[in-house]
Amino acid sequence: MTISRRLRAARGLLSTFAATSAAHLGAIVTGTTALQHATKPALMPLLAAHSLATAERAPKLLTPALLLSAGGDLLLQIGGDTAFLAGMGSFAAAHVCYVTMFVKRGALEDRRRSAVVAAAYAAAWAAMVSQLWPGLGDLKIPVAVYSLLLASTAVTSAGLGRRTGLGGALFLLSDTLIATQLAGWRELPGHEFWIMSTYIVAQYLLASGTLKAHQTQEEDSVADEPVTRLSAPVQPTGR
Repeated sequence: MTISRRLRAARGLLSTFAATSAAHLGAIVTGTTALQHATKPALMPLLAAHSLATAERAPKLLTPALLLSAGGDLLLQIGGDTAFLAGMGSFAAAHVCYVTMFVKRGALEDRRRSAVVAAAYAAAWAAMVSQLWPGLGDLKIPVAVYSLLLASTAVTSAGLGRRTGLGGALFLLSDTLIATQLAGWRELPGHEFWIMSTYIVAQYLLASGTLKAHQTQEEDSVADEPVTRLSAPVQPTGR
């Protein structure tokens, strides 16, 4: 596939992702359950396809992170305790992919900055878990472990760039809203809408920010390659 065709495909997939996201959020507002169930499992595969089309050599762990998230979306949509725990496991695996990918791309190279960000998120994690703990029942340990992975994604994403950092923060916010439901807290007006809107934007920012950083690193790598100058041998002239 030529570069122009690949980029046209990427733009088309992004438009489809945006339209599907709008349809899903609209279905939440209008209470159209069938449309919600039809659109939710398609969101992350569309974003994964867009990411693959955008970069000729996309980061290897980005697609697994998005597809594992899609698996989590589907399992949480099924409902029931078993499906919920399986969905949490699928999202946990997605976060492992994200954290590994960000670390490999140098997210923790600035140690002082990383320590400050990690301390801030650690404080937020401790405060969140301590407040939610009494209402989580049998989900105390799974939620605590999962939220540590979620916070790790937030910390490492911040080291890759502002866009990914905002994506990690919104992912944490989205799942915190889910946790408040599990703990039996009073819900916000439009609670489900805010969960999904922050989640969709978070995943887009994580994916697009990763691709942007990948492109920058590829360009820097090419610019740093030594230029080899080949001199043609001088031919003796004769009469």
